[in-house]
Amino acid sequence: MFRTVSENGDEKYWATDDLQMDEATQEELENQGWGIEVYHRGIKQCCGIEQAQVRKATAQKNHFLYALRAFLRLEMHRLRTGISWYEAKVSIIREAIRAYLTYPTYSLTPTA
Repeated sequence: MFRTVSENGDEKYWATDDLQMDEATQEELENQGWGIEVYHRGIKQCCGIEQAQVRKATAQKNHFLYALRAFLRLEMHRLRTGISWYEAKVSIIREAIRAYLTYPTYSLTPTA
């Protein structure tokens, strides 16, 4: 177990089964973890992975897998074009709204 104290006095503890791990290895693994955090935040914000309002296990699994698939497509697009996940998401939504407004499926009639 590692105990580290940051510059502002916060203490962090690491638990590991690797008894030979030194502080440099621990810090390298911690930095890799921050890379994962960026993707975690992206999949939550861009694909709504935690917004499934379903109870059945199959529906939860499907929502998770489709959100993951959508995020992986956004990531591949980012790697190919350099366009961020957020820009790609906004352009998809903007194009969908533009297409709907051009050919609306439903028309709302005024009631008053």
